[in-house]
Amino acid sequence: MTSTSATAGRTATSTRTRTGGPDDGPGILEHILGWVLVVVLAMFVTQAGLM
Repeated sequence: MTSTSATAGRTATSTRTRTGGPDDGPGILEHILGWVLVVVLAMFVTQAGLM
Protein backbone atom coordinates (compact mmCIF):
# COMPACT_ATOMS: atom_id res chain seq x y z
CA MET A 1 0.00 0.00 0.00
CA THR A 2 1.37 3.38 -0.92
CA SER A 3 1.13 6.45 1.26
CA THR A 4 -1.21 8.06 -1.28
CA SER A 5 -3.73 5.22 -1.20
CA ALA A 6 -3.63 5.10 2.60
CA THR A 7 -4.30 8.84 2.82
CA ALA A 8 -7.06 8.69 0.20
CA GLY A 9 -8.93 6.01 2.12
CA ARG A 10 -8.72 7.93 5.36
CA THR A 11 -9.76 11.22 3.72
CA ALA A 12 -12.77 9.68 1.97
CA THR A 13 -14.02 8.23 5.24
CA SER A 14 -13.62 11.44 7.23
CA THR A 15 -15.28 13.73 4.66
CA ARG A 16 -18.25 11.50 3.90
CA THR A 17 -21.59 13.22 4.43
CA ARG A 18 -23.96 11.85 7.01
CA THR A 19 -27.05 10.15 5.65
CA GLY A 20 -29.07 9.94 8.84
CA GLY A 21 -28.83 6.53 10.40
CA PRO A 22 -30.58 5.20 13.51
CA ASP A 23 -28.29 7.25 15.78
CA ASP A 24 -28.96 10.48 13.89
CA GLY A 25 -32.42 11.48 15.12
CA PRO A 26 -34.47 14.13 13.33
CA GLY A 27 -34.39 17.66 14.65
CA ILE A 28 -37.37 19.78 15.63
CA LEU A 29 -37.33 21.54 12.25
CA GLU A 30 -37.78 18.23 10.44
CA HIS A 31 -40.71 17.35 12.70
CA ILE A 32 -42.39 20.69 12.04
CA LEU A 33 -41.85 20.48 8.28
CA GLY A 34 -43.19 16.94 8.26
CA TRP A 35 -46.39 17.95 10.01
CA VAL A 36 -46.79 20.97 7.73
CA LEU A 37 -46.59 18.61 4.76
CA VAL A 38 -49.25 16.36 6.31
CA VAL A 39 -51.59 19.29 6.90
CA VAL A 40 -51.10 20.67 3.38
CA LEU A 41 -51.81 17.26 1.86
CA ALA A 42 -54.93 16.89 3.99
CA MET A 43 -56.16 20.32 2.89
CA PHE A 44 -55.53 19.43 -0.76
CA VAL A 45 -57.37 16.12 -0.47
CA THR A 46 -60.41 17.69 1.17
CA GLN A 47 -60.52 20.64 -1.26
CA ALA A 48 -60.25 18.30 -4.25
CA GLY A 49 -63.14 16.23 -2.91
CA LEU A 50 -61.14 13.03 -2.82
CA MET A 51 -62.36 12.15 0.64
